[in-house]
Amino acid sequence: MSTRPSPHVGQPVRSAGPPLEKARFTMVMAHGRGGGPNDMLNFGQHLAIPDIALIAPSAAGSSWWPNSFLVPLEENQPWLNSALAAFSDAVDTVMQAGLPAEKIVIAGFSQGACLALEHAARTGRSYLGIIGLSGGLIGTRDAGGPPRQELYGQARKGFDYTGRVDGSKVFLGCHEQDPHIPRARVVETEHVFQSMGGDVTTQICPGQGHGIVEEEVTYLRGLLNG
Repeated sequence: MSTRPSPHVGQPVRSAGPPLEKARFTMVMAHGRGGGPNDMLNFGQHLAIPDIALIAPSAAGSSWWPNSFLVPLEENQPWLNSALAAFSDAVDTVMQAGLPAEKIVIAGFSQGACLALEHAARTGRSYLGIIGLSGGLIGTRDAGGPPRQELYGQARKGFDYTGRVDGSKVFLGCHEQDPHIPRARVVETEHVFQSMGGDVTTQICPGQGHGIVEEEVTYLRGLLNG
């Protein structure tokens, strides 16, 4: 058994909206680096979706892991495993309240999008929605090889997921030139979720930027009001 610390143990989980037992569905959201759960709750409320419960776990020190999600996996341990466990615990709490995965939306922004997407891929459940705003999959192993320009000077990762997300509405949104999220990794993420049975929509915003744009909000409102 590992004796490495779990940095995110005991961090608070914030919520908004109706109680879980009265919600039409629930959105579990992971915040970005330097942010906090209230950022995601405010975003969820901005969507103005009726009868949705919002759940947002917290990262210790406002960061889920210290380095880019593109670096070798070991460079972000033990924070990465702790982050995945904390996010899974939040989802498990919703399911224990009686809401099945088909009534849960998994979402995140930036570093939190990477966390939410990785949780969804590793868990292999058919969620109502899997939303990655300015993020991409982290991967399950270091694939080796030389640094690659399209991955911002990092080597490739392997994506060895065995589950299925059949029927899940997957949305990936990112700027064409995002300083933290390479478009190449967004495309890889799209292909992985397609191979797992997801109904994937990818929206690449032109130009430079790292943030949520109104076109993404409009799409999500349509998805979640459907």
